[in-house]
Amino acid sequence: MVSKSLLSLIYEATSIQRWNDHIRPWTGFTELDKQAHKMFYAYVLAKCEGDAVDWVKLTEGGIFEFFHRIVLTDIKPPIYHKLVEEKGVQIDNYVLTSLEEDMNLIGGGFFDRMKRYYAEPDYSELEKKILKAAHYYATDWEFQIIYPMNPSTFGIEQVKNEVTQGLAACDTFSGYGYFSGSPYLKEFLSLIGKLRYQKRWSKAVRVPDTFVMGHMLVVAILSYFMTLELDNPCGKRKVNNFFAGLFHDVPEALTRDIVSPVKRSVEGLEDIIRGIEEEQMEKVIYPLLPPSWHDELKYYMQDEFSSKIIKNGQIEKVDSDIINGLYNDDHFNPVDGQIIRGCDHLSALIETYLSISCGVSCEQTRSGYEQLSERYKEKVIAGIDFSKVFGYFKIN
Repeated sequence: MVSKSLLSLIYEATSIQRWNDHIRPWTGFTELDKQAHKMFYAYVLAKCEGDAVDWVKLTEGGIFEFFHRIVLTDIKPPIYHKLVEEKGVQIDNYVLTSLEEDMNLIGGGFFDRMKRYYAEPDYSELEKKILKAAHYYATDWEFQIIYPMNPSTFGIEQVKNEVTQGLAACDTFSGYGYFSGSPYLKEFLSLIGKLRYQKRWSKAVRVPDTFVMGHMLVVAILSYFMTLELDNPCGKRKVNNFFAGLFHDVPEALTRDIVSPVKRSVEGLEDIIRGIEEEQMEKVIYPLLPPSWHDELKYYMQDEFSSKIIKNGQIEKVDSDIINGLYNDDHFNPVDGQIIRGCDHLSALIETYLSISCGVSCEQTRSGYEQLSERYKEKVIAGIDFSKVFGYFKIN
């Protein structure tokens, strides 16, 4: 089971500010937001690549690299690359040693695969190429915003050349060419980038600030870790739970973050909002993507907190406990919306806990914390004891 210290480490990424030696936007440029954006790029690049991609390895590689980066904090890229070139093995060993105690608590041999990822160049070879390209594309997205703000900043042209050269060096798999030639896919990922600026708990005074983009990655990682607590989850179940978690708030790029109390304030309002979101998705987002991708993304984003399978070509809503017993097989393409919902609430609880613990609280954070703590006091989902994880975050 994931530990409190590992959960706390995830949120340290909210305090790592990117490009902090340049003039930059004051929101959406944390390491957490960048890593989330990177995983959206990775999803699109992998879809462009096709059937050769091992989606479990891609997902886990993204998580491995996320934690690797948090441990090393905000080292400037030229320094980082120089260190990796000269001391790469030692740096990887340092990161793995730092994470070993917590990572060994994650189920399913997760940490063993993390060690292989950094020790064996041929392990996840294609997936590493995709993640490297995703990293450079997410960095370039940031740089296109940074560059006009820093015309006289020392070294800005050198940084521009490094980013350009880094992107060019990623042209090592077929999906890269498909993506680089598609303005629509780039427009989709630029639209997704707006979620970096959408602040969560917009009416609440709290620290640290978190944004919808980073929140989606937190939910995705937590959903993956919780899925590994299940008895031998199938590959598609693991991947679906990660990417359904990653995509669960994408409609907010069009509607913004409408808080739950507002959605529930008037009977039927939540259904109206959901209908508007689906209508806007059809008008704005899906036309930017290949039609062959639509069904999968709708499966992730519509009724995102319902557990589902696909049986005889039809989507069926089923309880996650039933998936455990009857449908834990790639053939049924299972996704645990109930687990994702629990992780969405866990993310919200940790956000309120961190702020209150820092001495910054208001009515929204206090009531949110109290309601979620009470709701998950004895909560078990799909056989996973969520009450244990929620119990880590008690305020004395």
